[in-house]
Amino acid sequence: MAAGKDNEKQVLKDWQDEEFMKDEQNQKLITEIAKENIRLSQEIENLEAELQETISSQIKEDIPETKMKFTSLESPENDSQFLNVSCSFQVMSPVPYELQKGEALITFEKEEVAQNVIRIQNHHVQINDVDLEVVAKPVPLKSGVSFQFHAEVSKIKINVTEIPDELPESQMRDKLELSFCKSRNGGGEVECVEYDKQARSAVITFVETGVVDNILKMKDYPLYINQNCHRVVVSPYIETHVKKFQIFSGISKRTVLLTGMEGLQMMDEEFIEDLVNIHFQREKNGGGEVDVVKCSLGQPHIAYFQ
Repeated sequence: MAAGKDNEKQVLKDWQDEEFMKDEQNQKLITEIAKENIRLSQEIENLEAELQETISSQIKEDIPETKMKFTSLESPENDSQFLNVSCSFQVMSPVPYELQKGEALITFEKEEVAQNVIRIQNHHVQINDVDLEVVAKPVPLKSGVSFQFHAEVSKIKINVTEIPDELPESQMRDKLELSFCKSRNGGGEVECVEYDKQARSAVITFVETGVVDNILKMKDYPLYINQNCHRVVVSPYIETHVKKFQIFSGISKRTVLLTGMEGLQMMDEEFIEDLVNIHFQREKNGGGEVDVVKCSLGQPHIAYFQ
């Protein structure tokens, strides 16, 4: 009987140990699942933030100084065309190409020279008394985009931001109109106010041109609410839109891909570029005037085409 009870106790103990192990494993699994859920939630938030940045992205680029040439005079259809300052830009994205080890890109001044080099295909370049055979190929390029970016700066509208949330929507709209019509602060007669309470912003439209210029000189503007003076931020009202968005792809007509230089990894890239340039400058080698040569011997490089 004693032996039987001991066996029952041992079986019970083994069962309890087994259940404890299962509980511990389940707890670890639950912890891992919770961690994974947190990681996935964070990843979703990051992706949503990146998507929002993409949607509301702005093009920021310093426009180089250039000479402007007057070409024509157009008669406006109506006076409203004088109410905006407009400009447009043609934007074309550079197309990247990854130049692998043992490859080179050579750009000629003339398309027909590049096409002739490709037709010949196999070329023998002298590198330190070694006859190196390179193969000329077209450069396959990925897709790029081009579009026209138009912007219009209004001469009768301004943006107002950082408006305090202290009044109901209709009262704040009236308060903004009263504040911006005061000539002593640089304002003028207001035509309408578009107020967004949630965004704490507004668009003010004036009756006459010239008022906007006076207000924007100050960058902020006094707004009196219950005898308290708040400084709201004023900025130009700009409308932007994109036209003629196009996706393009193709092959560079003046640039040739050279392969077969894998054995030159230990040599100086600039030295090899000079030798390649000299070889393809000569008409007897099927070449012509070279614009630029770029070799990739030790590590890959990224070249950009426009």
